[in-house]
Amino acid sequence: MESTPSHDVATHAQPVLLRAVEDGLATLTLNRPRQYNALSGALIEALARELDALATDEAVRVVLVTGAGNAFCAGHDLREMRSLDEAATHALFAACSTVMQKLVALPQPVIAVVNGLATAAGCQLVAQCDLAVASADARFAVSGVNLGLFCSTPAVALARNVSRKRAAEMLFTGEFIDAATALDWGLVNRVAPASALMESAHELARTLKAKPRETLALGKAVFYRQLADNLPAAYADATRTIARNMGMDDAREGVDAFLEKRAPSWK
Repeated sequence: MESTPSHDVATHAQPVLLRAVEDGLATLTLNRPRQYNALSGALIEALARELDALATDEAVRVVLVTGAGNAFCAGHDLREMRSLDEAATHALFAACSTVMQKLVALPQPVIAVVNGLATAAGCQLVAQCDLAVASADARFAVSGVNLGLFCSTPAVALARNVSRKRAAEMLFTGEFIDAATALDWGLVNRVAPASALMESAHELARTLKAKPRETLALGKAVFYRQLADNLPAAYADATRTIARNMGMDDAREGVDAFLEKRAPSWK
């Protein structure tokens, strides 16, 4: 197993992000447990660096994102934000938005492993990951409105996961929903007992890892592209993509294996 910490370069404190790689799975752990893994500027920078590195790491097939301690992520670090002027605040949110888009651009599937509280930008992080597995005792909210700070950037990811009315309810009321509700509303894919959370996440990751890497990367890219298109443009893009996919070695092998009634031999 490889484990690499990303340190808070400003304070030389404890590493704010941990990375562990084992058997094709990379686990990024937000590591500010005393602050409920709030997204400081240093943590956002560390996430950006690690995602850039993972994007070109062909040995990594699936990425897991989780939190240290009892929380997944409590959103932005409000104490840090309160000390910033408007220009610096804009830069902080722009950097966070860039990280969210890096998750989408990453060729590997990304699973949020929600081990506890996920609020504001923490809920955004769950929504922006491709898939999510939550502990049965996890809770979710976009509660900035309760502080007079509407969760505008979390709304972007949230509204692309749950229905418009449900997103509006969460954003306008700031109220929490539990893991069962998050599953029902489509914010997470699976809910597991806290003791079996990582096992459940690894089970999903193993399913993904068994698929051809290039096919998943191509499929993830077209999935997000077509969501942003109108219907004719989406079908045109999907048609070009599946035709190109059919000419790839993995598709040829997969189809031949099916026709020959044998297991495929992926690269």
